[in-house]
Amino acid sequence: MKRSEIIGGGIIFFCGGTTVVLSLQMPIGTFRMAGSGLFPLCLGIALMLLALLNIANLLFQKDAAQQPQKAEAASPGAAGQMLLFLGASALATLGLNILGYPLTSFLLMLSLMGILGVRQPVLLVTLPLLTAAGSYFLFVQFLKIPLPKGLIGL
Repeated sequence: MKRSEIIGGGIIFFCGGTTVVLSLQMPIGTFRMAGSGLFPLCLGIALMLLALLNIANLLFQKDAAQQPQKAEAASPGAAGQMLLFLGASALATLGLNILGYPLTSFLLMLSLMGILGVRQPVLLVTLPLLTAAGSYFLFVQFLKIPLPKGLIGL
């Protein structure tokens, strides 16, 4: 059992729980007429379930019980990357009402890809643009879920 992986699973579980609690403050609606809180609620529940499955898998792994643990060298790059991920997510959350959903999702995806080390300009522009446009059309146009419009009014 790797202690750092269990701690990471706990952090993901906590983030999922926070997402569930905050989504319950928005209108949920139904699956036929979804409110703006339904998608984050489902996402938070999914995060919590996946984190629990990951932690259970780590705890009951046979390999970990039979082999002595090696001292893990903490990778400073991974810790810094996690902090950058959290910072980008926090900034996106703060800017959501000002910038609107499409621009915020584009900028968040662009920054996360940059943090992950993607350096191909075509990929850095195309994937965030497709993600923002696809999610906008799916949630706003097709499912009629009201998302923050921001200053650009999309």
